[in-house]
Amino acid sequence: MNKSEIKKIVLAYSGGLDTSVIIPWLKENYNEPEIIAVAGNVGQVGELEGLEEKALKTGASKFYALDLSDEMVNDVIIPSMQAGAKYEDYLLGTAFARPIIAKGLVKIALQEGADAIAHGCTGKGNDQVRFELAIKHFAPTMKVIAPWREWSIKSREEEIDFAEAHNVPLKISRETNYSKDKNLWHLSHEGLDLEDPWNEPQYEKPGFLEMGVSPMDAPDEPEYVTIDFEKGVPVALDGEKLSATDIIWKLNALGGKHGIGLLDIVENRLVGMKCRGLYETPGGTILYAAHAALETLCLDKMTAHKKQELSVCFAELLYNGLWFSPLREALSAFVTATQKNVTGTVKLKLYKGNIIKAGIKSPYSLYSENIATFGESDYDQAQAAGFINLWGLPTQVQALMEQGKL
Repeated sequence: MNKSEIKKIVLAYSGGLDTSVIIPWLKENYNEPEIIAVAGNVGQVGELEGLEEKALKTGASKFYALDLSDEMVNDVIIPSMQAGAKYEDYLLGTAFARPIIAKGLVKIALQEGADAIAHGCTGKGNDQVRFELAIKHFAPTMKVIAPWREWSIKSREEEIDFAEAHNVPLKISRETNYSKDKNLWHLSHEGLDLEDPWNEPQYEKPGFLEMGVSPMDAPDEPEYVTIDFEKGVPVALDGEKLSATDIIWKLNALGGKHGIGLLDIVENRLVGMKCRGLYETPGGTILYAAHAALETLCLDKMTAHKKQELSVCFAELLYNGLWFSPLREALSAFVTATQKNVTGTVKLKLYKGNIIKAGIKSPYSLYSENIATFGESDYDQAQAAGFINLWGLPTQVQALMEQGKL
């Protein structure tokens, strides 16, 4: 399909720098097609205000705002948390949103009879892969337009020049031009001074952090929080029954207050380069820590170790855009099976960026104080000698052979 045949384009629209300039660019370079702007609401508070007006003023013919927060939490975040999925310590905030947003884009594109879907991802990043593999899953023949891989614009500074020349309003300046991605789970910061790994993040600079404060500015008194889980799903906070989405919102406020969840990392992108990013994930960091603590009581050793091993694969699939893949689905089936007894309550103490375990209990706990105690118990310590002899038999035989005594 050549450019002249493309009459209607659905655009993944956030209102940020990239997607703001894409509308007029598509109009100029694709023979004045109809542009339908689609914003996926995944909890980016404040960023949706005035978005429809801005999209229509800059050339879109129609605007959709899709409420995807609960779907992202229930279908992607909670299963990933249950898996213990982390990519190089990164809690996957951007990666969580992409499959759900792409699914919504395809739904609107098919509904509107669009000829193509466009996105504002750069040719350097992971998101282009995440969006496009999800689109291929739901609409395998849909054309995808990625302006960053076509246009002559070379930098975000040139994007700002383009926006100013086309009277596109922006909420950023050249001095605050960090590349950011925000949803209910996290906020990422990239670019500007962060591109040099020697530069310390400006945690204490007013306005730099948006979801919380620096640990240095956190309260001098700790605060306790309890989280209840049923089959690995968070169901209550401090005894109050809430949806998983609402629990994350409340934990964001609590964690942000205490400087929880800051990560400064040079990560290995899918496309082969290293990239330095700063992430704010206050509520998610607490939730991951609580769930992992509960599993120490409820999972047997072999299952826990195998699950830990597979969590790396699970995280890589999600990070690399393969959420909608047979292997991820198979791993999720395994994870779900491991969660049948992950029910109980975790108490945590939050203090200046630290999460301190303060108590765990579960009706399915495999921990026995009677067995583990240093005091008198029913455990027969004499049995350990026979166990060691059998466990060490291969070692003993190897040594006897090497000494010519076998």
